[in-house]
Amino acid sequence: MDSRPPVVYNLDNVPRPPAGTITLLLVVVPILFLVWTSFYTVAAESEGVVLRFGKYLTTVEPGLHFKLPLGIDHVTVLPTRRQLKLEFGFFTRGYMDPIQASPYQIEEKSMVTGDLNAALVEWVVQYRISDARQYLFDVRNPGQTLRDLSEAVMREMIGDRTVDEVITIGRQEIEMAVLSRLQELAKLYQLGLRIDQVQLKNVNPPAEVQASFNEVNRAQQDRENAINVANGDYNQAVPRARGEADQAIRGAEGYQFKRVNEAEGDVASFSAMLEQYTKAPEITRTRLYLETMGDVIPQMGQKFIIDDSLRQLLPILPLSTKPGGTP
Repeated sequence: MDSRPPVVYNLDNVPRPPAGTITLLLVVVPILFLVWTSFYTVAAESEGVVLRFGKYLTTVEPGLHFKLPLGIDHVTVLPTRRQLKLEFGFFTRGYMDPIQASPYQIEEKSMVTGDLNAALVEWVVQYRISDARQYLFDVRNPGQTLRDLSEAVMREMIGDRTVDEVITIGRQEIEMAVLSRLQELAKLYQLGLRIDQVQLKNVNPPAEVQASFNEVNRAQQDRENAINVANGDYNQAVPRARGEADQAIRGAEGYQFKRVNEAEGDVASFSAMLEQYTKAPEITRTRLYLETMGDVIPQMGQKFIIDDSLRQLLPILPLSTKPGGTP
């Protein structure tokens, strides 16, 4: 039990502030509070939605603005000029928007394809707030509504395609289909949002079948590689063979034209000669004979034609070792 005597404070000696100071504080503090609550600032990438007694009044641009104090006017600032995003099946560290990622990531990315195969699908939806008034008043929690719509549309698109299309060749088609569908739904539900892009990130089979799936992919790649090599050989050999065949055909056609033209020229020459022969047979025969002899005799070398009665031929002939040479 405490036996110490109680402590007694004497407040009579404590100095008290003057009455004028108290009055001044009672006047100045409310004025400062009114002034402090009469202005607000909207950031450069945002817009401010002003409510008066809870009813929509106007939307203001970035900058310094004034409002009625004491809760009469309330301002909600929305990042209408900044691109926002939703992440599905994963999250980026340090995100500030609470609806950007979900705690149920495994359930969110687990899907079944149209051929009844399982796939883990991760994707991103990028959007902007296009109408601040619609965003605040037309739909309750529009960000979460968009998240639910995105997951529903993605599951629908994945469920209409095979696992090979989802993982390999159909990614871009799926992105465009989901984007178009989300834009329609955002306009239909009046979310006040504009969907800019849908991007598939990682699409993989479950870990339990990853090794088997990799083996199938390798086999498909080997098959495609063999087909490409065969097509390359085909594209190299067939044009070369066609070129050689075309060259042979062109050569044969050229030889054909040459022979036909020569034959036609010979026929025309013979016809002209026959016409002249018909007009003067003896003259034509003699001319042909002389022309033929003129062509044949120079090719026979040096010839001597002598009379049978000529004697002592050798002394008078200019014999030489070569035609046209000296004796």
